Amino acid sequence: MGFIQINRILYRSTERGLARRKDIRHIVHISLDEKSFKKGHEYVTILSSAETGSVLNVSRDRNKESAKSVITQTFGKEQLQKIETITTDMWEAYINVAQEEVPQARLCHDKFHLVKYLNEAVDQVRRKEVKNQEELKKTKYIWLKDRSNLTEKQRIKFEAINNTNYETARAWRIKENFRDISFSQPLAEAFILYMSWSIDAKKCQLSPVVKVAEMFDRHKIGIINAMNLSKNNSMAERLNGKIQEIKLCGRGYRTFENFKAAILFYHGKLDLYP
Repeated sequence: MGFIQINRILYRSTERGLARRKDIRHIVHISLDEKSFKKGHEYVTILSSAETGSVLNVSRDRNKESAKSVITQTFGKEQLQKIETITTDMWEAYINVAQEEVPQARLCHDKFHLVKYLNEAVDQVRRKEVKNQEELKKTKYIWLKDRSNLTEKQRIKFEAINNTNYETARAWRIKENFRDISFSQPLAEAFILYMSWSIDAKKCQLSPVVKVAEMFDRHKIGIINAMNLSKNNSMAERLNGKIQEIKLCGRGYRTFENFKAAILFYHGKLDLYP
């Protein structure tokens, strides 16, 4: 069977499945995430549901228009009013659309993405400090990995460096303090814990860490909501990994339409049969 025939089957099956889909009426939590489409800076926006464990829709690009279309083409006005929470990273286009299209929903910022920003800040501190501290050479992944995943050799080196007053070690401790915050607690406690962490982080005088803390402050409502409600993009990230497998198996997709059809075919949990 040729590639063109396979694509036709995917198209017909997904169109049939989308027309039949009725299991999204109960959805109250949605996630917006991005996925690279081609080499360079081409992306698609993925709308998914942790409740169904599926991709709900896909749109081309990651701008405001694409984020709006992926939501409004999936849900009717009455359904949108039932959405209680929406999880995104801190991409402004996604935040703006969430506030405009589902204003009643509580916006939550995913912990995975937040820690990723802090990891990048720790590495920036390390790259600057390593110029004067030989001991920090070849330690990049020691500061990024979970301590439980360190090899014995890495653990010994980590303990030796972490007991010093290196800037990298201080940046790492600030990052770990954030990671240790429970994302499931009363709203008032979440607010107090976040503000306490933010104050400490901005006192460290490590520019990359301070910049991240200031960025978090600009989005603290979404962060505190996530800490209170324990909402995250973990399901979206798992789907993202599966979508990457589709890309590899297909050796890339030349057109967005083919990529979208493949994603919904394999991960839309649609009724595909004739």
